[in-house]
Amino acid sequence: MKTSTEWAPAPGVRISHIDRMDGGWAVSATLRDGGRCPACDTKSSRRHGSYVRHLQDLPAQGAVVRLRLKLARWRCVNPDCARQTFGDRLPAVAQPYARRTRRVVELARLVTHIAGGRPAGRLMARLGVPQSKDTLLRALKRGVRNRAGAAPVRVVGIDDWSWRKGTTYGTIVVDLERREVLDILQDRSAESTSGWFRRHPAAFDTPEASASGRSDHAPSACRARSDT
Repeated sequence: MKTSTEWAPAPGVRISHIDRMDGGWAVSATLRDGGRCPACDTKSSRRHGSYVRHLQDLPAQGAVVRLRLKLARWRCVNPDCARQTFGDRLPAVAQPYARRTRRVVELARLVTHIAGGRPAGRLMARLGVPQSKDTLLRALKRGVRNRAGAAPVRVVGIDDWSWRKGTTYGTIVVDLERREVLDILQDRSAESTSGWFRRHPAAFDTPEASASGRSDHAPSACRARSDT
């Protein structure tokens, strides 16, 4: 059995109760006292109220873990700050308004990248982190959008990607240097691929199926053929 420290999703989270419930685990936790105003960075210990966030966390002993995190709202003690109250921040645990911890989101992104929508949904359920295929695909696409503004892409790999194995296929676009998903196209046609090329000039490493889209719309690209 895990210790209370091992149940904590991040440093600074204090576990108060761990209960077995509905075949899974219900973990209640709080943060350490005090908070910092996000507007002026002033530390405050004047509590204004509290609220609860429910997050899906990594499984334990193959069972689902639900994290019940009680957070505080604080009064800003800086008289010159325009913000009167603020809530506890969880940058290491979860994004604002998220329903899953960051480590669950990262696991889901990796599994979906490798397996695709439906197989990823089945695998995540077996792992004790159940999510629908639509949720997994949205998380993967959100990760693509969030990397906007990163360093320019130089080497891209493109291949078929299964929305539904044996029935519906799209195109997955991967940054080969960073080993990250760049985009997921709805189909595997040359038109969709060439449209992506026009919006993202780069050096491309592509399979034979996308060669026409590549050569028509990326004439200045440095091209390299994949041996796999």
